[in-house]
Amino acid sequence: MIESNYINSVKNQFKQYKVLAEKAIDQVPDEKIDWQYNPETNSIAIIVKHLAGNMVSRFTDFYNSDGEKKWRDRDAEFENEKLSRERLKALWDEGWDCLFQVLNGLSAADLSKVVIIRNEEHTVVEAINRQLTHYAYHIGQIIFIAKMALDNQWRTLTIPKKASREFNAKKGL
Repeated sequence: MIESNYINSVKNQFKQYKVLAEKAIDQVPDEKIDWQYNPETNSIAIIVKHLAGNMVSRFTDFYNSDGEKKWRDRDAEFENEKLSRERLKALWDEGWDCLFQVLNGLSAADLSKVVIIRNEEHTVVEAINRQLTHYAYHIGQIIFIAKMALDNQWRTLTIPKKASREFNAKKGL
């Protein structure tokens, strides 16, 4: 059934992005977790706070209330503050747990339901796709910031440069 394929696919996509971000964050030493290229850019800590805040807001009471909760302070998510790695991990886990609680409870019948985000109607599929692209965007930023902060200490998360032929050969391509 296409609906169950979609649900499984989207759960796998979120999991893959989560793992990529965690592998990047794990490489960054504590003293660089709040590093910013300049004052107008985000640090990894800022992006973690923002993603966690967004996930908790969007997926708490998912079917019954607007995804932009009145109690959310989005602007504060973009303030760089010294938070311990443990605190950032707790925020990160809280956000992802909230998201996966909804995703794990999805049924095919839920996909056409309507939810509200910022006073705009979205089908559940549209809302999930919106968040998937939003999170992928920010996780790409996390990876790029980690690469800049680590410079030549960075360990690639995917196929290393100049190793595509070897990788493809192992895959039988």
